[in-house]
Amino acid sequence: MPNNLIELNNISYAYHNLHSETPALQDLSFGVKEGEFVAIVGPSGCGKSTLLSLIAGLLKPEAGTITINNPDGSLHYPKVGLMLQRDHLFEWRTVYKNVILGLEINHLLTPHHLDYVHRLLQDYDLEQFKDKRPSELSGGMKQRAALIRTLALEPELLLLDEPFSALDYQTRLMVSADICRLIRKSGKTVILITHDLSEAISLSDRVLVLSKRPARVKEEVPIRLTLPDASPLAARHAPEFQGYFSYIWEVLTNDQ
Repeated sequence: MPNNLIELNNISYAYHNLHSETPALQDLSFGVKEGEFVAIVGPSGCGKSTLLSLIAGLLKPEAGTITINNPDGSLHYPKVGLMLQRDHLFEWRTVYKNVILGLEINHLLTPHHLDYVHRLLQDYDLEQFKDKRPSELSGGMKQRAALIRTLALEPELLLLDEPFSALDYQTRLMVSADICRLIRKSGKTVILITHDLSEAISLSDRVLVLSKRPARVKEEVPIRLTLPDASPLAARHAPEFQGYFSYIWEVLTNDQ
């Protein structure tokens, strides 16, 4: 579709060693529109993280193409930010030194970028903790710091690989809802990998359900919730929520 920011067309990828080949993805296709929040769910080990690595450019597909359609008609690959399951903050650096690490590595410690980091620290309620060490932060605060480090480089496409999975359930609910609200406010295009169907439904505009390995897209489920409060936490109480959950679970667990 021409209005997609990024399109994956018939992507295949396999892992090889001296004795065997393990297919991870096969003939996988989908697109993501600019500003869209897409969640991807699938069986454990089906290749979801491999898929993000391909989109991030860390791996190259063995077959198929990844096509870019920028609004201005150019074909340059969007700046991509990848946030992993763990925060990977360095204890010997303060929170502030951690969040500017990407800027430092890329020689981008400019007034513009540093002002942006300052605004992010304020938006994510970490300004008063910028001189603390990671061990002095809660799990949710560490994830916020990791996200700021990712956003500091101003990516156009944000890839989230189960970024809340290491948190306890209550913290996960609060942090995922808060982070989603701020990401949506920024207008970023987001692809989220998650095992949590409730999280996928409450945060995203569309859920892609992958098959078991080698993964393909079994179903695309647009999410349309009617509720007075559009927050991710309130979304779990929408009248359509349970129907989406039951349907996606059925698609996910059906081996056909």
